[in-house]
Amino acid sequence: MTTTDLPPSLLATLPGSSYTDPAVFALEQAKIFEADWFCAVRSADLAGPGAFETVQIGKESVLVSRGRDGKLAAFLNVCRHRGARLCTAESGTVKRAFQCPYHAWTYGLDGKLIAAPNLTGMPDVDRTAFGLTRLHLREWLGYAWVCLADEPPSFDETVVGAVTERLGGPTEIDAYGIEGLALGKRIEYDVKANWKQIIENFMECYHCATIHPELTEVLPEFADGYAAQYYVGHGAEFGGEIKGFTVDGSEGVDRLPGVTEAQDRRYYAITIKPQVFVNLVPDHVIVHRMFPLAPDRTLVRCDWLYLPGVVESGRDLTRSVELFHRVNLQDFEACERCQLAMDSRSYANGGVLVPSEHHIGAFHDWVRTRLSL
Repeated sequence: MTTTDLPPSLLATLPGSSYTDPAVFALEQAKIFEADWFCAVRSADLAGPGAFETVQIGKESVLVSRGRDGKLAAFLNVCRHRGARLCTAESGTVKRAFQCPYHAWTYGLDGKLIAAPNLTGMPDVDRTAFGLTRLHLREWLGYAWVCLADEPPSFDETVVGAVTERLGGPTEIDAYGIEGLALGKRIEYDVKANWKQIIENFMECYHCATIHPELTEVLPEFADGYAAQYYVGHGAEFGGEIKGFTVDGSEGVDRLPGVTEAQDRRYYAITIKPQVFVNLVPDHVIVHRMFPLAPDRTLVRCDWLYLPGVVESGRDLTRSVELFHRVNLQDFEACERCQLAMDSRSYANGGVLVPSEHHIGAFHDWVRTRLSL
């Protein structure tokens, strides 16, 4: 049976090669990850001047650092002299400048070239023009979002717009005060699966009754196969006997003060294309950032965010963290299981989406459009 012969209740997925072909992944790097706003680092991780972090965005290594003015800036992590990688560490702090270990070209925290051997003998070298290549950066929800494009897309229409579209209003997310939350836990997952597998999994709950016993205990409606993202503005309601968003349904920690009565005892999931998931519950927020590294490998950094007082007090967050940690492990195992079959002749033309997954078809259409397929 071909995709054109499918009954109306089924929609075709992307073909298997979309998840394995290096040429497709290269197109995604160029036309999606290097063209869109990419959630790179958590702003608070770069606490003072000189603090930096390097991240992979598409095929580029990007350096995000805090300047002496207290503001964040992003640059391509490439020395302008002979192209050496400027910083090889994932994170750290420099006192005053970044120095290339090859020929000692030295750049200020603002990216300007400030020193190099024999530079005074080259008065025609413009130190700003030969400074680090600066990238567009916006801060929102406590994270630094970077765009490599010369002319970035509208941040409000794409990033903020995705949240607005999901929650049904532009201010619904403000109640959670995410910018002011503190990091309670971070777990990094090295997933042997294509980034699209992870997004598709997060967008649907057809699998929830099968592999997420703890989650469906807390959110019983997920057992019916309809994920929260299926409905605009809808948040899945906690079960009647459930006290908090914890692995055993026990009481959580202090409720976020801005959460309204309508938002209380509910879970909201948001996908911000191409690589962010935001999960909202009354007492904390969970943010996933994906870093696609290869057609079959994706690094996922997951942050659990709470009120600063909760984190500073040393409260036990184990039961709170454990619920979504288990969900992550269960999801990523399923994604890896699917990845194994993406180059099978049985999946050459792809698979199918059942009605509760039809909204994933819009994500596939978005990918096709961006890659001009």
